[in-house]
Amino acid sequence: WRKLHLSVDAATQSIQAVVLTVAGVLDATAGCELLEETPGPIEQVSGDGGYDKRPFYDTCRQRGIDRIAVPPQHNARIWQHGNSAKKPLPRDQNLRRIRRVGHRRWKQEVGYHQRSLAETAMFRFKTIFGNHLSARTLSRQTTEVRIKCAALNRMTQLGLPESYRVA
Repeated sequence: WRKLHLSVDAATQSIQAVVLTVAGVLDATAGCELLEETPGPIEQVSGDGGYDKRPFYDTCRQRGIDRIAVPPQHNARIWQHGNSAKKPLPRDQNLRRIRRVGHRRWKQEVGYHQRSLAETAMFRFKTIFGNHLSARTLSRQTTEVRIKCAALNRMTQLGLPESYRVA
């Protein structure tokens, strides 16, 4: 089994970085690689609870990312207490806000649903190219996935359907 992780630009919906891993690699580890590969400044990172690990937040901090929309896991505890002289941790701020207003409102406030753009990109990828890889080794499969993502980006640049809500 392989897991494909994508970094998607919310404005253009183009794939910025690709990481292909074996099934046992944590999402947070792959997320760190995605952050390292993603070019240019990053305004916000959105991901599911699998990215709620210290190394991921440390990598975000190193990249200068302050807006991190990753929901803490259900058994999450504060990492750094509020009376500390250090700058507050984005994860702890998220956890405190969720405790105050609830998950639903927090997701709306931080724009968490932009995460669905990566899921949509994954859907486009699987719809166009299928969910199988032809290459046999991980390095060649990574090359195959990168080529397919470049082709998908080219198709995305040609235009996406315009969607709007009908009342």
